[in-house]
Amino acid sequence: MLTRMLVRSSLRWIRQHPWQMLLCIIGVALGVAVVVAIDLANASARRAFQLAGDTVAGQATHQIVGGPTGLPETVYPTIRRQFPTLAAAPVVEGYLTAPALGPGVYQLFGIDPFAEAPFRPYLAGNGAVDLAALLVEPGAALLARTTSEQAGLQPGDQLPVQIGARQTALRIVGVLDPADDLSRRSLAGLVIVDISSAQELLDNTGRLSRIDLIVPEAFDLTALTAQLPAGVTVQPVAARAGTLQQMTAAFELNLTALSLLALIVGMFLIYNTMTFSVVQRRGLWGTLRCVGVSRGQLASMVLIEAFIISLVGVAGGLVLGVVLGRGLVGLVTQTINDLYFVVTVRDLAIEPLVLIKGTALGIIATLLAALAPTLEAMYTPPRTVLRRSSLEERIRRAIPRLAGGGVGLLLLGGGLLLIPATADTSGLYIAFGGLFAIVIGAALLTPLILMALMAVLRPILGRAAGMLGNMAARDVVNSLSRTAVAVAALMVAVSVTIGVGIMIGSFRQTVINWLEQSLIADIYLSPPSNVANRIDTTIDPALPAALASLPEVKAITTFRSVQIDLPTGPTTLVAVGSTTDRGRRALRFQQGGDEATWTAWENGAVLISEPLAFRSGLGVGDTLTVRTDRGLRELPIAGVYYDYTSDRGVVRINEATYRQLWDDTALSSLAIYVREGYEVDAVMERVRAISAAYGTIIVNSSRALREGTLIVFDRTFAITSVLQLLATIVAFIGILSALMALQLERTRELGVLRAIGLTPGQLWGVVLGQTGLMGLAAGLLAAPLGLALAVVLTYVINKRSFGWTLEFTLDSTLFAQALAVAIVAALLAGIWPALRMSRTSPAVALRDE
Repeated sequence: MLTRMLVRSSLRWIRQHPWQMLLCIIGVALGVAVVVAIDLANASARRAFQLAGDTVAGQATHQIVGGPTGLPETVYPTIRRQFPTLAAAPVVEGYLTAPALGPGVYQLFGIDPFAEAPFRPYLAGNGAVDLAALLVEPGAALLARTTSEQAGLQPGDQLPVQIGARQTALRIVGVLDPADDLSRRSLAGLVIVDISSAQELLDNTGRLSRIDLIVPEAFDLTALTAQLPAGVTVQPVAARAGTLQQMTAAFELNLTALSLLALIVGMFLIYNTMTFSVVQRRGLWGTLRCVGVSRGQLASMVLIEAFIISLVGVAGGLVLGVVLGRGLVGLVTQTINDLYFVVTVRDLAIEPLVLIKGTALGIIATLLAALAPTLEAMYTPPRTVLRRSSLEERIRRAIPRLAGGGVGLLLLGGGLLLIPATADTSGLYIAFGGLFAIVIGAALLTPLILMALMAVLRPILGRAAGMLGNMAARDVVNSLSRTAVAVAALMVAVSVTIGVGIMIGSFRQTVINWLEQSLIADIYLSPPSNVANRIDTTIDPALPAALASLPEVKAITTFRSVQIDLPTGPTTLVAVGSTTDRGRRALRFQQGGDEATWTAWENGAVLISEPLAFRSGLGVGDTLTVRTDRGLRELPIAGVYYDYTSDRGVVRINEATYRQLWDDTALSSLAIYVREGYEVDAVMERVRAISAAYGTIIVNSSRALREGTLIVFDRTFAITSVLQLLATIVAFIGILSALMALQLERTRELGVLRAIGLTPGQLWGVVLGQTGLMGLAAGLLAAPLGLALAVVLTYVINKRSFGWTLEFTLDSTLFAQALAVAIVAALLAGIWPALRMSRTSPAVALRDE
């Protein structure tokens, strides 16, 4: 138990060092905030997806689904006749944009009002809205009350919308206002219309997206399945939702791991602060031990101080995490929309489990970081603790053990990374374990390397700056217990910047090279799309013939892009027509690619992208099982090619084969090859003029399409840059905390130097020289660690997360920038301690407390 004397002693020390404690609290708060913000953003996206899924699925237990274009609407009356007691409701769904409702994508939800009651009773709005109003006029729509009020729309108003290439207007005939808040939030992203209106708007006449079912436990699904046409199947609602959420698992895990790096950097800061608090009170500890205070009492006081710091830091971190999460949720949502599926997140979901996790992480990390200082206070004999140099002596004796532990962790990390990869996230967890082992191992090697580096720099600085240069290098080594931890924290933050920067640069250059090879046509046409990495709307099938009549056009390649369900999840299938020799050269193959590959492709085989091959374990010579409108088909795989469109994978199929297997004549996009002798820009203007008669068509040159793709790429990694910056801020605070405590501890030493003639300007030189050396050391040590992290991120983490092979690209300017950041951060952190010490009177500095 703590005596009243120890409590007063602890409180007095905290009052005397408010800035030091504040910096520690800020370090804890920032570390917790980053983790909480990322978790809240991920949880909000998952929650929005779940709400949207629950809204459109309602009480359904199963769904009848078809192929890429849905299923024939004739299936629904057949089911009603054959199984009159089975609750069934047809659904047609798609996506639209509506500027009047605000930015983002909204879900068009077509229903049969007479079949909805058992499934989605909240659509009736407690009787306030008559769903039959949807049947009165084409284009009639219902909105949620919250959506209509935000847009200022009333029943009877027109709502202009964009659906693919079509621009039209819907008429609001009612607003839905469910009684419970959950349903109100769920409906916020929906525009509800009648089945026939949805079919007309989506140009999908005669087709349904799915049929929802409420299947009793005793019902025989085999009998139902027997009545379904080829290519149509029954699946549980939960199975599809689970598959979609698995798509983003690796993405979320990467963000979580990067956020944890900020917490690790924060742990260095906590360790620094608690160590300083012990070191600065070593005289007091020695006195207390001499008068009978036990080891346990001292340890309890240090841990209780750390616990109080953790509570205050966690409280601030949770608040800051919520604020930061509101900003990050938009970046997370945009990335999910760009890479996976459409999800609309209207607000941040405050999940209690996320807050509990952040609290636990903050407290545990703080107590773990305070453990070493606690042991220091416990086991140091009173006689030794009263001696100023005792801690530094023990640190020097511990350097071989720390270095040995560091080497051991490096070997452990390398061993974990050599474990064969799997397509699920378990291999990713092992890879991140190896990555963290390497980071911590490098941090443990910092004291040894820092001593060696200062031994090399000290004579150089002595010749260049005289005594002050010698002092700066000597002070770094003499205060190794403080400087090594601060340097390690900054090194980790800067190395993460280097590693992630190289990985992103390699990824970007790989994508640029891929685009250069892939975009070999002169002009590309597509309708507006709701998802960045694929085209989910169609263009008029008559457009290619109209464009082919232009004398400037040499050839046209058509594309049909659809989504199919594979065991690995929803996957993009691209049907390619009229492939030219230039078009074939657009693909770079991992497996296959010779003439035999193309011959097999023309005869019904498929080409699969590298991520799909990685996730499925398939390759050339294997077969891909696909559910088509003719039933299940085994399609031979003729080649595996490099593609960076989607980490879920892409299947390329010959257009003729696609038309044989699916009842779909729609087109998604076109590629035009211009004859030699014609200016592409002039031809584009003629193409735009002709295309204008076929709706809203986006006409791009290959260069514009390439630039647009890189914009999406940069947008995808925006959140990574934010996390890098936050980790560097935490490290900067760590350096500032270390230097402030270090200069406070050296008050008497610097007072002696001032008394024997050291000017304030020279004092600035000593302090900033020391901080500059710490920044230089952190920057130099961060270079090899950052390079190692880049190799791991590029060849291991990226491969296991997304299945892509990247071309490793080194950018020397990145290393120079990282070194400059480390030095500038350290110098900035040294300004306040230098200013404070230069203004302190020598008499005050020399006075004993």
